[in-house]
Amino acid sequence: MKRKTLLVSLGFLALVIGAIVFTTLAEGGYRVEVCMEFQGRGTCRTASASTEEQALRAATENACALIASGVTESIQCTSHTPPASVKWLQRGK
Repeated sequence: MKRKTLLVSLGFLALVIGAIVFTTLAEGGYRVEVCMEFQGRGTCRTASASTEEQALRAATENACALIASGVTESIQCTSHTPPASVKWLQRGK
């Protein structure tokens, strides 16, 4: 019984890892680099998504997550701070 449970668990884990790799490597229709500056800190992050809005939001949220401390600052950064720069690397297919 333990062996069967282990095999099922490993199979499920392999599926989850495969799905993560596939979605990460699958080319989105839009790719953008967003640079954010917040409270004297700054960073740039790149994101891909199937829509322009999703790509822009993902890159902004990723950049803010690195330079903001805590949930309140992350919300302030993403919601109330315009990007320092936006560079579209790919727009549509």
